[in-house]
Amino acid sequence: MAKKAAGTPATVLLAAERVAHTLHPYEVSPDAPNYGALVAEFLGVEPARVFKTLIAEVDGKLVVGVVPVTGDLDLKALGQAAGGKRAVLADRAAAERSSGYVRGGISPLGQRRRLLTVIDDTAPGLELMYVSAGRRGLQVSLAPADLIRLTSATVAPIRG
Repeated sequence: MAKKAAGTPATVLLAAERVAHTLHPYEVSPDAPNYGALVAEFLGVEPARVFKTLIAEVDGKLVVGVVPVTGDLDLKALGQAAGGKRAVLADRAAAERSSGYVRGGISPLGQRRRLLTVIDDTAPGLELMYVSAGRRGLQVSLAPADLIRLTSATVAPIRG
């Protein structure tokens, strides 16, 4: 009997939901400065189409922010979009524990704990966007509407 290839929780979710997507392997060290821009360059896509997933704490609750790699996460804007007041980036261990992924491979899809997700308002204007597929060295491209639907995300201007 043939063994089924194991995917990440993100890719398993995309397959189960029958969402059109493409996987894109890449080789960039997660410790490299300007990591996101290097990933975009490796993939040959505009950096504004590649998004990073960051986990923040808003008034003590974890929240996912998805922003283009061309900018930073505006914590004040994320806090407002999440209906809170004070936002800070989550501790790395808390982010990894909550998501089930490691830094450099945190995907907004298939996280261990379903968190409020806010996607930057530049995403819906794109035909395709790229996010982590759930492990270092693997991105997935998909329609922004699919990501918004699968994460039940709010869309707001959260890039800094």
